[in-house]
Amino acid sequence: MNILFGLGTKNIGIDLGTANTLVYVEGKGIVLREPSVVARNAKTGEIVAVGNEAQEMLGRAPASIEVIRPMRDGVIADYDTTVAMLKYYIGKALGNRNVRPYVMVCVPSGITTVEKRAVIDATRVAGARDAYVMEEPFVAAVGAGLPVMDPTGSMVVDIGGGTTDVATLSLGGIVSSRSIRMAGDKLDEAIVSYVRKNYNLLIGLPTAEHAKITIGSASIEKARQMEGEAVRGRDLLTGLPKSTEITAEDVATAIHEGILEIINAIKETLEATSPEISADVVDHGIVLTGGGALIQNLDEVISDATKVPVSVAQDPLDCVVLGTGESLKSMEVMKKK
Repeated sequence: MNILFGLGTKNIGIDLGTANTLVYVEGKGIVLREPSVVARNAKTGEIVAVGNEAQEMLGRAPASIEVIRPMRDGVIADYDTTVAMLKYYIGKALGNRNVRPYVMVCVPSGITTVEKRAVIDATRVAGARDAYVMEEPFVAAVGAGLPVMDPTGSMVVDIGGGTTDVATLSLGGIVSSRSIRMAGDKLDEAIVSYVRKNYNLLIGLPTAEHAKITIGSASIEKARQMEGEAVRGRDLLTGLPKSTEITAEDVATAIHEGILEIINAIKETLEATSPEISADVVDHGIVLTGGGALIQNLDEVISDATKVPVSVAQDPLDCVVLGTGESLKSMEVMKKK
């Protein structure tokens, strides 16, 4: 990862995600991509590690070190740790801790005014000259290249780590939206619960996430044709380490209820949309962004349920931060608000 020097007061955009944080520097593009994880000393509160280094400690740290994910369901769950994480990432991205940039941060569309204020305050305390927020589905649509400023309806579904944001957009604004706290993390938890119940095996969330990425499918029928994967954990009967093979159908069954919840949010958003926008969505389709968009067969399952064409954005993991970076061009407008 290159650390950039001599950037002056360039503005930066941050995708402050539940699972990962990405930083975009104006004129440079994406310069940082690390997990939203912080390790701190349990007694002194001193920050021990941030990002990739802290991620490696998850489930492996001694009692003296707390490994924390300070973002939960798309909002700040631990304010002080979030400030420390933002300070580290802003400094690392700019390579000059004396620089105080203007920062654009994306937030889920369903968060409260208090939660939004907490993000702004944390970013300012972390070293920003000033901070502004943009709603996640809008910047995701911008990053996916949708014509959000045109008098044409577009629809985006951003499936992140903590939240799934669904929105229809037209003329530079959100027409209708839903934000639900069913996304990547909850799907991982569902896999852990399923394996525990059906195999008497306790696996960690990183193991569940790996299974979701490698053999996960939104279609149970298609999962039956896929190969399984060996997972390692602790046998709940003996308490000893154990390795068991789970099938792709197991993973698909585990996440099925979560996928249905996401589909229901999409249907509700479409129902709250005007006939004109709905007609545009039928013509142009629904675009999936975020890490959850990479779940196999998800586009087909959503299309079957909604009778609307569905496609996955070209760079689903980067759409939000790219859109946030693009929004930096409107920073002068944001300052006047």
